[in-house]
Amino acid sequence: MTKSIAAFQDDYGRITGWPSDRRRAHQLAILDHLTGLFEPGRRYPEAEVLALLRDHSTMEDVGILLTELVEGDYLATSGGTYWRADARPVGGVEANG
Repeated sequence: MTKSIAAFQDDYGRITGWPSDRRRAHQLAILDHLTGLFEPGRRYPEAEVLALLRDHSTMEDVGILLTELVEGDYLATSGGTYWRADARPVGGVEANG
């Protein structure tokens, strides 16, 4: 991604807002950034995903970020667990690391 997300981050690197649809390139850059929070091959329960997003965002509704990550095929989900869509989860049991 060539677009910077700095305009949408605070001094601590947390996401402070969601760009408008006219700024789709910035949205995609933020989603790429957030995907890096998740380890390839690891399953995450929804509560942990939301906690990670809250830790890395100042937005009140991090559900927006989760929805965008899933709908954009950055994260996959099944049965209340999530994983990076670009890496199959290891084993059939939730991995805690």
